[in-house]
Amino acid sequence: MKIRSQVSMVFHLDKCIGCHTCSLACKNIWTDRQGAEYMWWNNVETKPGVGFPTLWEDQEKYNGGWELKNAGKEPRLNLKLQNRLQALGNLFSNPSMPTMSEYYEPWTYKYEDLINSPLGDDQPIARAISRIDGKPIDIETGPNWDDDLGGSNIYAVNDPLLKNMSEEEKRRLFSIEQLFYFYVPRICNHCLNAACVAACPSGAIYKRAEDGIVLVNQDKCRGWRMCVSGCPYKKTYYNWSTGKSEKCILCYPRLETGQAPACFHSCVGRIRYLGVLLYDADQVETAVEVPDEQLVQRQREMILDPFDPQVIAAAEESGIPAGVIEAAQQSPVYRYVKEWELALPLHPEFRTLPMLFYVPPLLPVISSTQESGAQRTESDLFSSLESARVPVRFMSHMLSAGNDAPVIKAYQRMIAVRLYKRAETVGDVSNEEAAAALTKAGMSAGDAEAIYRLTSLPTHQQRFVIPPSSRESAIEQVQDPQQHKAETGFGRRQAPHRGL
Repeated sequence: MKIRSQVSMVFHLDKCIGCHTCSLACKNIWTDRQGAEYMWWNNVETKPGVGFPTLWEDQEKYNGGWELKNAGKEPRLNLKLQNRLQALGNLFSNPSMPTMSEYYEPWTYKYEDLINSPLGDDQPIARAISRIDGKPIDIETGPNWDDDLGGSNIYAVNDPLLKNMSEEEKRRLFSIEQLFYFYVPRICNHCLNAACVAACPSGAIYKRAEDGIVLVNQDKCRGWRMCVSGCPYKKTYYNWSTGKSEKCILCYPRLETGQAPACFHSCVGRIRYLGVLLYDADQVETAVEVPDEQLVQRQREMILDPFDPQVIAAAEESGIPAGVIEAAQQSPVYRYVKEWELALPLHPEFRTLPMLFYVPPLLPVISSTQESGAQRTESDLFSSLESARVPVRFMSHMLSAGNDAPVIKAYQRMIAVRLYKRAETVGDVSNEEAAAALTKAGMSAGDAEAIYRLTSLPTHQQRFVIPPSSRESAIEQVQDPQQHKAETGFGRRQAPHRGL
């Protein structure tokens, strides 16, 4: 058993209000430079919707992630983008590369025309101009273009997740009286089996051993952009000014000083949780070679119990500091992902083993109207899920590779917590109904109370359990500091060019 530690995240979608404060916090710190105007290391998408870049979930178009060959016999995992021979050809022409139209051409406004225009009968305007070539442009799309049209049949009907859904399920999504949409914040998933790392011809992308953060070495990057195509989440970007690739670095300079990443710290809805997970690195290969319906459970099996004495002993033998093990025991991510099984990985069928997990949104699931016109909580878990305005099928396509069971289980537990607290505080649900809901969900009252408190009443320290930095000790283990600097781009006490 080869144990590694991974800084991991949970986003609670039931609490996201779509304010984009996280996106602006990241933008102001990391991507406000020339060549990075169109980059949004953190963006918030409206679902149903096409996302950013446009249709990023459609891997028939972009060929991101991995694909499994010969499932069940002699499974073999291949990059969906290319084999070794195709990699050579893609250096010269890569049809899977997103174009500027799939993102958007960054623009500003020619404000001086408002001041310097000659006198006349017409009111001068500030025309939109490109920030790349300075020429006037017609704005046709943007990073959150469908935000104000969320759930409408203008953009949402093109959502790739709707491809395998029935007409009845689509009707429930788009009927005007039941119109509903929710927000999905996205950052780099810092995957265990990152496709961007495998796709890079120059070996410029690497995963830090001490915390699992994926970074781009700017000295090694040659701008081939295979990382952009290989990442199925399209969270690696090309800087047209420097000719290098850039991506989310999980604000590791902040983490190394005990601070939460900027997008986490600034989150208005407090939907973000950060902690460390211990996992068995020997299981990575087998975890991605199972059929789609087993991917979520297999990924959870990789995550180890930080309270298990055998795991603790193996972690210490693997060189994991005691402070990191203690942080893993307090990790809110472990509780959401492994203990409560509420949080799910985004598109596990891409087989990158993403380490960012999502608690699905609950609000449209439990609302029902009585004959009197009053709104009442639905206590029958299965009927409430079947009549949900957002079909379970939609969520399972997004969070569990089409397997409904993990999503239903998460919803059952979330609904049970809601019923338990309504019975306790509002009184419109009987104690018997609440107890029955907890039994169906396989939970105790203590579990429900713990989920409620970590969801609704967590302190800053409970949401962000940041492991102590082992950066210095990791660097000190290098025998030749000069060789280490040449290979990674940073010396003993210097960070790797901010990861940019």
